Amino acid sequence: MPELTVGDRRWQVAPGASLLQALNRNGVAVPSSCHAGHCHTCRVRCVAGLPDDRRPDALPAHERAAGWRLACQCQVTEDLEVVPYDPKQDGVEARVVDASWPSDQVLRLRLVPSRPLRYHAGQHVVVWTNDGIARPYSLASLPGEAPWLEFHLQCSRPGAFVDRARHLKEGDSLRLGEVLGGPLHYDPAWEARPLWLLASGTGLAPLWAVLRHALNHHHSGPVRVVHMAAEGSHYLAAELNALAVLHPQLQVDLRGPGAELADLRPTRHTIALACGAPAMVQAIGRRLFMAGLPRNQLFTDTFEKNAD
Repeated sequence: MPELTVGDRRWQVAPGASLLQALNRNGVAVPSSCHAGHCHTCRVRCVAGLPDDRRPDALPAHERAAGWRLACQCQVTEDLEVVPYDPKQDGVEARVVDASWPSDQVLRLRLVPSRPLRYHAGQHVVVWTNDGIARPYSLASLPGEAPWLEFHLQCSRPGAFVDRARHLKEGDSLRLGEVLGGPLHYDPAWEARPLWLLASGTGLAPLWAVLRHALNHHHSGPVRVVHMAAEGSHYLAAELNALAVLHPQLQVDLRGPGAELADLRPTRHTIALACGAPAMVQAIGRRLFMAGLPRNQLFTDTFEKNAD
């Protein structure tokens, strides 16, 4: 049977065993919130041997060349030595400068990193607590807009990360992992086209950044923002409405979580971005495709609430 080595520990595992499970079941705590290769919290570096990787496209080529793999997507098929991701060594320290509540269930967290991070609207980053709890969160801020990075945390349910986040205060420290790409973005070539941004809950966070990025780039086509949330949870309503006053092409549409979608009738030129809970994003996609939106004009990202 292949042997798995971590530091001064070595043990045998069954051929084809999940690397993530083999580590966690033997006392090597490697977090993972999605188990699907999306969140990137389970990164490990292979220093001897290579696993069978089911998602070779999940990491960029330069990171794979350095030995990084996602443990949840790898199977142990030969002797393997790995080094788990260490946020204290590999991450970036960040200081809390604001932890406020724009609604009863949404925490606005602003962090100033010890060194600048390169990112663009629509991306997300893995955030680590000092005791090793990690979760990916979308960036609601824009590069160069402010010295901080802004995140919107849905705290409606218990979770290992949010249970700690609720008690954060100014001056506390966290660690930031790598910035992760994703399908949400703004292309200047869309400047004159209808742009729809559809979100549920804190799926609004990356779209809030994309919206401001588009307007900063003088998007001239009509823009529609649809936010689906429970009563009292449209946490950016004031900011969105203030932006609509400044930009007449912007329409703000605030709805309940179970609102009908039948009135969504995009043109064939519309670009649509959707983010939020999987069921809602899937429902939006079905509605837009039935209304005639070409599939290559819908960009989606999903998240699970407090997947701990």
